[in-house]
Amino acid sequence: MTQPVRYSSKGPRLLIAAALIAPLPAAAQVVPEPDAAEVAKTPLRDLNIDARDIPEALKIAVENPYETARLKTCNAIVADIAELDKVLGADYDIADDDGNDRLSEGRIGQSIVGGMLPFRGILREVTGAASNDRALRAAYTAGMVRRGFLKGLGLGRGCKYPARPKPVAKGK
Repeated sequence: MTQPVRYSSKGPRLLIAAALIAPLPAAAQVVPEPDAAEVAKTPLRDLNIDARDIPEALKIAVENPYETARLKTCNAIVADIAELDKVLGADYDIADDDGNDRLSEGRIGQSIVGGMLPFRGILREVTGAASNDRALRAAYTAGMVRRGFLKGLGLGRGCKYPARPKPVAKGK
C-alpha cells in the first residue's frame, strides 16, 4: 500500500518570499525605492492622509497603453518613452544590475515604521490607503507595459534607439 502524499503549506509561501527578494536591476523596479522622507510619511500614507498621486504619464498609460494615433514619427515615440523614463527610471535594457535586492534600507525602514501602527492592514483598507497603493502599482505596471510597447513599435517601424530597445553588444 502506498502512503498518501502530504503537501506542506510552507512551500508556496517560501516560493513567494523568494520571488519578492530575487535580485532585480535597482533602477528598473516598478515602484521607486523609498527614501527617508517616504519612510517618515509611512504612517500618514497608511491613514490615507498623504496619498501619493499618480503621475500624468502613468495616467495616460492606464487609459490606453497601446494608443498609437499620436505616434506618427520616431521622434514622437522617443518623446513618449522619455516621459515614462522620468517617472519609471531606467528601462531594463539600460538598467545596471549592481547586485541590489528588493530589501533596501528604505523598505526595511517603511516596514519598521509601518509595524508600529496597530491593525495596520485593517486601517489601510478602511481608510482607502490600500486601494490607493494598488492603483499606484497598477499605474506603474501600465507605464512599463506602455514603454515596452513603444519600444516594440519603434523597432517595427525601423526607428533608432531610444525609440527601440538598446542593441545588445555582441558577446553578451
